[in-house]
Amino acid sequence: MTISAEAQALAERVESFVRTQVMPFEKDPRNGEHGPTDELALELKALAREAGVLTPHIRPDGSHFTHLETALLLRKSGLTPLGPVACNTAAPDEGNMYLLGKVGSPELKERFLKPMVEGRARSAFFMTEPAEDGGAGSDPSMMLTTCKMDGNHWVINGRKTFITGAEGAKVGIIMAKSEDGACMFMVDLPDPAIKIERVLDTIDSSMPGGHSVITIDNLRVPADQMLGESGEGFKYAQIRLAPARLTHCMRWHGAATRAHEIATDYACRRQAFGKPLVDHEGVGFMLAQNRIDLKHAELMIDWCADVLDTGSLGTVESSMTKCHVGETLFQIADRCVQVMGGTGVSRDTIVEQVFREIRAFRIYDGPTEVHKWSLAKKIKREWREDNE
Repeated sequence: MTISAEAQALAERVESFVRTQVMPFEKDPRNGEHGPTDELALELKALAREAGVLTPHIRPDGSHFTHLETALLLRKSGLTPLGPVACNTAAPDEGNMYLLGKVGSPELKERFLKPMVEGRARSAFFMTEPAEDGGAGSDPSMMLTTCKMDGNHWVINGRKTFITGAEGAKVGIIMAKSEDGACMFMVDLPDPAIKIERVLDTIDSSMPGGHSVITIDNLRVPADQMLGESGEGFKYAQIRLAPARLTHCMRWHGAATRAHEIATDYACRRQAFGKPLVDHEGVGFMLAQNRIDLKHAELMIDWCADVLDTGSLGTVESSMTKCHVGETLFQIADRCVQVMGGTGVSRDTIVEQVFREIRAFRIYDGPTEVHKWSLAKKIKREWREDNE
């Protein structure tokens, strides 16, 4: 696969927009502990719309760029934590748009997908459940949220947690369990049957609405708002899973790149012991390793994108990529903090935020250890097949 001239030119416009128009908002007081406010997000999206870079990975006719081209576009949008918010490439919206575009009916696309693509509505994906309830986390088969048919509606009850962007979202995708298995529903938000218990205080702070604990109490959803058939929810979750894992990698690669740029500038300007920091081997070698690791992560992202572009679900490849890229980008961010010393742990630059965000990324969309455990099971299964 190759990147088209169209995508390359658009990526350059995205990068120019992010660097010149979005980065100045990094110190805006509307960036809070639970993410940028919706007021700020809408202001940034208006700027992106005017610049022609809103939702850049989806063309005006609704077709998507390839995964490989999307990788380039999303890396550029990720050069600041505010970039994906501005360009409408952030999680969970990007993954939800991808899923709806693949499996939504024309009616559901018009009602739910269109306002998301146009940047007029944020969304939330309701899957993870509280650990204290014994609900689904890394193991979705533990899902406790139920859905039962009542006339021409489904009635949903349960609790969810770490629901990104639920506060302020207008579109929801809810996973619940029927007698047939997992189900997936489209819902309008807010809804009085869906109550936010609290917004969690988490280490990361880049996503509008933060991460919430939710109670769903007798939510009635028309039957035609189910995606697919009863019991097919996990099948549709798999369609979303691998691309969403990978787009996380793309965005945070951009952020790690920016952190490296800031650390490099600091090391080349800051004098210590008679010479610039970069001339001290301990510092210079950290920056050199960053450059190596950024390229390695980029190549792995592109490799996985190529696999997805063949039409494969790419479950194993995306698991490998998320695991490796998440750990590698965190090491890069950690070195940037170390190179910058006291300035690196201050909020004078976004380096400390990038460090926090990527630390959370090592858990979100599956902890590294879960991915390794899954891969180990596959290795064992392949060994058995080869030795029967």
